[in-house]
Amino acid sequence: MPAAAWAQAKAISPAPATMVQPFDMADVTLADSPFLHAQKMTEAYLMRLQPDRLLANFRTNAGLKPKAPVYGGWESEPMWDEINCHGHTLGHYLSACALAYRATKDKRYRQRIDYIANELAACQKAAGTGLVCAFPKGPALVAAHLRGEPITGVPWYTLHKVYAGLRDSVLLADSAPSRAVLIRLADWGVVATRPLSDEQFEAMLQTEYGGMNEVYADLYFMTGNEDYRALSRRFSQKAVMNPLVKGQDHLDGMHANTQIPKIIGFQRVFEATGDDQYRNAAAFFWRTVAHTRAFATGGHGDGEHFFAMADFDKHVFSAKGSETCCQHNMLKLTRALFLHDPRAEYADYYERTLYNGILASQDPDSGMATYFQGARPGYMKLYHTPEDSFWCCTGTGMENHVKYRDSIYFHDDRALYVNLFIPSSVTWADKGAVLTQATRFPEAGNTEFRWKLRQPTELTLKLRHPKWSRAATLLVNGAEVQRSDKPGSYADVTRTWKSGDTVEWRMVMEPGVESAPAAPDIVAFTYGPLVLAGALGREGLAPGADIIVNERKYGEYNDTPFQAPTLSGEPEQLTKTITATGKPLEFTIPAADGQPVRLIPYHRIAHERYATYWKLA
Repeated sequence: MPAAAWAQAKAISPAPATMVQPFDMADVTLADSPFLHAQKMTEAYLMRLQPDRLLANFRTNAGLKPKAPVYGGWESEPMWDEINCHGHTLGHYLSACALAYRATKDKRYRQRIDYIANELAACQKAAGTGLVCAFPKGPALVAAHLRGEPITGVPWYTLHKVYAGLRDSVLLADSAPSRAVLIRLADWGVVATRPLSDEQFEAMLQTEYGGMNEVYADLYFMTGNEDYRALSRRFSQKAVMNPLVKGQDHLDGMHANTQIPKIIGFQRVFEATGDDQYRNAAAFFWRTVAHTRAFATGGHGDGEHFFAMADFDKHVFSAKGSETCCQHNMLKLTRALFLHDPRAEYADYYERTLYNGILASQDPDSGMATYFQGARPGYMKLYHTPEDSFWCCTGTGMENHVKYRDSIYFHDDRALYVNLFIPSSVTWADKGAVLTQATRFPEAGNTEFRWKLRQPTELTLKLRHPKWSRAATLLVNGAEVQRSDKPGSYADVTRTWKSGDTVEWRMVMEPGVESAPAAPDIVAFTYGPLVLAGALGREGLAPGADIIVNERKYGEYNDTPFQAPTLSGEPEQLTKTITATGKPLEFTIPAADGQPVRLIPYHRIAHERYATYWKLA
């Protein structure tokens, strides 16, 4: 992190040491790939958005005249007054600009961040309080919530986005104006919640509050202020945490994305306090969701809620499955856990969800993003409009595609971990080393690396052997040095590396099939980490019919009758009928009527009907 961001930090208690460290995003460079394309699309969208329109309701609540009209959708429409998400987008926008600045060093992002922070400071000054918010009834709603009165809204959820955006602006863009606003907002939160008893605080947490425990733990690390650490504990809902600590899964029926940010916060509170119960709760939750509740794509849930997996067949074909925010937050949790326990299992899940959830969520032509990514056969991905549908997933979507650099490589004192196979390079300044990765993955199952070193240096290179590859072979300077028969592990090669040394990592990609134990006749086909989707064309779809305003109408848009192809046979036998067409990552599988169905990676599906799950005849 930028040194200046920590300049005012006080001495704090040692945090539990992580086993690995991430590389600074500024030390990672992306080469041409779908990931770089997605980043550039989001960069262009961030530049098109107008900060003054995002700030409009903040100024109104502070008694100041807006400088531009507010955006539509969740930012202004009366139908959202009962939810009170007005202003959430500004927080996401700050985080996205901070990530984009860190990745590109484009000063325009820093200028926007500082401008927004200065405007928020003006709001604080005009209102005479550290609170800044944009939702209807503003401070009065927060006050009622703190008094324990029934409310319609999620004020802490929305405020969390602002806290997080300011935090990211400090840590990633070293924004002094953001730090000043953030500290004043944080101190307001300490004072506002201090009168609440533990019972009153816990009752307040029954209303969605985002990741307030995470941001207050972060603030503790940034400042050493014990009040912030104490509040991070108070914002950790015991009704959710206690069963997880005991290894009990009570998630059925719970709103999924209400829970995941809390769990990310549990892990961060563990880091701030050393209290193992927070870590244990986070790790158990991850295992439960990633291993027993996830679809083949890494997503989960139906209509934003967890469901009993015994009822998988009743939910899998919903148009409202796999909320994209949930995938965003599950990857945040996965990365946080990996830093303390660098197992390939975490990286395997990260890769699967990154391709089939995050990369798949963006329209490659417009840069807009999905809310749900359901598996109703013959349905299509639906994307937000540029100015009138600022969903939660619009906000996380801004962040998703400008932070691809943050989880490709990790390191400890002597080893460099390669978790993702993405064309890129990483600079390890302490070792005087640059490692460049050249690959056509996932079009090919191999990747190549080249070292550039200031001087010959002994290091360990740890290459992930993915669970989906039954074998892998490692070559150094063209000579085979190791074969791995342990999917879901790391292959280590330790030697004194010299500039120009090359490494090739060959993996095996082949068709596979996945199903849930409760519904073995409902299957999804895979190729390596990729979910293969049936590309079913545009029958009955008008041009532009997939850019929508109201995410609550998922399942209603483009809901003309459509008969998807039927597949029949035993799952394992069907995988043997998947045939490559000769085009990159394109296959066919015979339908029950004998006609071939075209299969392509789900992340390449856009503007057409698709099927990811099939109920076998």
